[in-house]
Amino acid sequence: MKGVAMSLDPVVTNPDHYAVVFENERVRVLEYKDRPGDETTPHEHPDSVMYTLSRFRRRLSSGGATRDVELPAGLTGWLPAQQHSGHNIGDTETHVIFVELKGAAPGEAGQALGPT
Repeated sequence: MKGVAMSLDPVVTNPDHYAVVFENERVRVLEYKDRPGDETTPHEHPDSVMYTLSRFRRRLSSGGATRDVELPAGLTGWLPAQQHSGHNIGDTETHVIFVELKGAAPGEAGQALGPT
């Protein structure tokens, strides 16, 4: 029997915390929620923009390294592609939106105006 490749898609590895709220051929938007003490298993993110809806403290781990982060609500930031696991080490729930990028922009601008 051949080995089965394990998905590192956070929606697959941690479905209790990540949900797809929008997706098209250019982006996928994820909503992430957890409570104090919750942990995620290893997963990966492509280049993304992160928007924090709550204040939180997390311990991120990857390849034997750890980093504690404390972020305020309302922060928008760049998240370079990475693989990690996380642990809510604070006393507040985590609530974040991730806009994952899916590749290069098309050569020509579209004709639509406004959101589609």
